Amino acid sequence: MKAMILAAGLGTRLLPYTLKRPKPLFPILNTPLLHLTIGRIRQAGGAEIVVNAHHLRHEIKKALQHEANIILQQEKKILGTGGGLRMALPHFSNEPVLVVNGDIYHSIDYREVYRFHIESEADVTLVLHDYPRFNDVLVDETFHIRDFNRTSCSSRERILAFTGIHVINPEVLQGISQDTTYCIIDCYRKLLQQGGSIRAYLATDLFWTDMGTPKDYLQLHADLLGQKVPLYDELGEAAAGAPFVGSQNASINRDVKLLDWVCLGNGTKIGAASTLQRVVTWDGTVIPAGSFIKDAIVTP
Repeated sequence: MKAMILAAGLGTRLLPYTLKRPKPLFPILNTPLLHLTIGRIRQAGGAEIVVNAHHLRHEIKKALQHEANIILQQEKKILGTGGGLRMALPHFSNEPVLVVNGDIYHSIDYREVYRFHIESEADVTLVLHDYPRFNDVLVDETFHIRDFNRTSCSSRERILAFTGIHVINPEVLQGISQDTTYCIIDCYRKLLQQGGSIRAYLATDLFWTDMGTPKDYLQLHADLLGQKVPLYDELGEAAAGAPFVGSQNASINRDVKLLDWVCLGNGTKIGAASTLQRVVTWDGTVIPAGSFIKDAIVTP
């Protein structure tokens, strides 16, 4: 199975933090999300993975320097989800490609999704779920996708949300012009107009977040450290210290208080008489003495 992780976005909703790191490299319990995503794809049988990068792409390149069987696609301009996939087409074979957004943490089984796509004989499979905040994909009673950006439906239809996980037959991408900024959803609309088949894989009993805002990012940590959501195996050792993670690799002065939950990046230095409550710090952060920080991401 070949796969692609879409990691080229600007992450504007996460400013100013994305001025320092691209969103896929935001640490989850001190492990970059991109590495967690790569690990899960490999566990599902992903033999070769394309990762595209644009914003702070030198940081993505540095993060992947020790990863095997990774193709880094550096994009000099924003190509969008469709344009990025079209650029990667020469790296794909004839078999379907698993495509994953680089900013999501979830419990969806990639292997099961891929199997479903093969058996469905569809051109594309989108993983959908019921998530009212983002519901806008129209699905009929046979779970064929009929439209996008919909707000209403008939009694025999449903409106669901796209998780950012899909499986694509590579020939679908041939219709996208090369070196053009293009949204993959526009490609899917055109495919439907031409009579193509796009199936919905309905994911239930799952956890999913797109980590799109600082609030989402902090809430993910709160849920992980509160044992409210599934924990990836790679994070088990870090989470063992919950609800206060990373203190063994931080420098903590006297009279420091950690409240509710806190995740400290490697090399964090906390000055005396400081209080941290529901805080994530990144590697190398220095917190002055006497600070009171609550519900925040703190960076170097």
